[in-house]
Amino acid sequence: MLPNELLDLPAERSAAEPGVVLLHRGKLADGVVFVETGRVELGLMDGEGLTHLLGTVEGPFWLEASAAILGRPSLVDVVTETRVKMRRLALPSFRLWLGSLPASAQTLLRDIAMAHWQQSELAVSRLAKDAEARCAEWLLRHAQTSAQGSVAVMLQQRKRLIAAQLGIAPETLSRVLRHLRERSLISGSGRVVNLVDPSGLRSLAGV
Repeated sequence: MLPNELLDLPAERSAAEPGVVLLHRGKLADGVVFVETGRVELGLMDGEGLTHLLGTVEGPFWLEASAAILGRPSLVDVVTETRVKMRRLALPSFRLWLGSLPASAQTLLRDIAMAHWQQSELAVSRLAKDAEARCAEWLLRHAQTSAQGSVAVMLQQRKRLIAAQLGIAPETLSRVLRHLRERSLISGSGRVVNLVDPSGLRSLAGV
């Protein structure tokens, strides 16, 4: 996604043996990494290694470029599978380059990065969270606060489409919503879902 002209900027060259963690999930990186050669694994770590594997990528490629463009932490843990040669471009240098681009190019890059980020976030959510946590996270993301301070979600899509986004069956979505009502986390029926206890939903979603 990033142009080759970035490779002309001063960058720290290094190598890493297999099993080295290059990026930690939930942490902001101090630079943007370009993997020249070698293969890395993307997934979620638990303890010493990856317990949930999302996939593998082989160089040359930019690692978690979307996170760098958006100024967000890595969505995944990244571990070297083979010996890797790479370049690390310092974050200030990367941001300076990004700011030098025409406004239209910056907007395009950010739009592409956001689309990639959202797809990755959904993949990670499906892998790491159960149905209730995914549903709670979805409700929080789509919630709107009224002038009176109440928080609600308008279900503008059919439940089967929402369930597909969450990677669950429509029957599972209906069951989860019923459980959330029974726990007094949400209320309402039909097209409007009131978030009675947003903090409880955040705790359930792990956000």
